[in-house]
Formats: sequence, structure tokens, C-alpha cells
Amino acid sequence: MNTSPRILLLPGWQDSGPTHWQSRWEALHADTRVQQHDWLWPKRGDWMMQLEEALLADARPAVLVAHSLGCQLVAAWAAHSKHTARVTGALLVAPPDIERADAPPQIAGWAPIIRRALPFPAIAVISSDDPYCSSERAHEMAGDWGAAALEIGPFGHLNGDSGLGDWAEGRALLRSLAEPVDDDS
Repeated sequence: MNTSPRILLLPGWQDSGPTHWQSRWEALHADTRVQQHDWLWPKRGDWMMQLEEALLADARPAVLVAHSLGCQLVAAWAAHSKHTARVTGALLVAPPDIERADAPPQIAGWAPIIRRALPFPAIAVISSDDPYCSSERAHEMAGDWGAAALEIGPFGHLNGDSGLGDWAEGRALLRSLAEPVDDDS
């Protein structure tokens, strides 16, 4: 029986395209993307329910790998779920500032940012030039969530346009949260 934690990928608003490191991890490592009903007009409660259902679909523990709005999803879900013990860790990449005055109207229902400490270990990966969140705000969110903050330099929004490819450094961070992670699956 496989007791390795499942890797649940939580893309952000508009999903992760084919060149995004999350999509590459899904193809390379058979990680599981949590599908959402509406990637363009995301509803926080609906996304939380989809995460809950994906988590409960398998008895194994899981590691959450969130990008952008997926980071806000982790914080919101963890504040409400009775099943947080099933999560052994979370990699939170490029958390967006959804409280900004110029935030897109499609994500307005996600504000305010949930600022409770997460009940599992987490690492927040921060780009110094993310167009959707200042480094200072990202560090504040990481602190509120109890996540270790790791600023990795100027990589934009840490998405498909950032040139990360398969992002081996990110995979190493993931492994540090959840040994053993089966990279041969």
C-alpha cells in the first residue's frame, strides 16, 4: 500500500497553463490538480468545497501546492475545515494581495485575506517583483499564516512566464515538507 502523501495542486485564478510549473509537475510526477467549477469567476466557498472533496477522496495524507489565488484558498479552507489534520504541509507560491485597490473584480469575493495561522507546516515562496503582491505584503501574509517565508529574487508572479521550467528548486522545497515524495510516479 502506498503511504506517501498525495500532492494536491491548487492553481490560482484562470488555472495554470501548459508552461506553468504546476502543469509540468502534474505531467512529470502525476500530482493531482484540484479542478474548479469556474476558473474565471472563482467563488471562494465553491473552491473550498472542491478542495475538501479532493482531500476526502483518498485516505492518505496530502501536501497542498498552491499558486497565487490557490494560496488564499489554503488559508480560507484551513480556517473552516474539520479535516486539516489530513494535510501534512503546504507550499504557498506567489500569494496575491487580494485586498489591493486594483484587484480584478472577478476575485473581489475573496477579500478580506484570511490571516489565521495554518495548522500545518508551510513555506511561502515570494518573488521580489511580483506584480500582484509587494514583497512586504507577501511576508506579512506568510507571518500571519505561520509559514516560513522564502524570497527567491525577481521572478515575476512565479508562473509560466517566469521561466522556471520544471522548477526543481520548488520540488526540493516540496520534498522538505513531505518526505517521502515519490518523484518516480
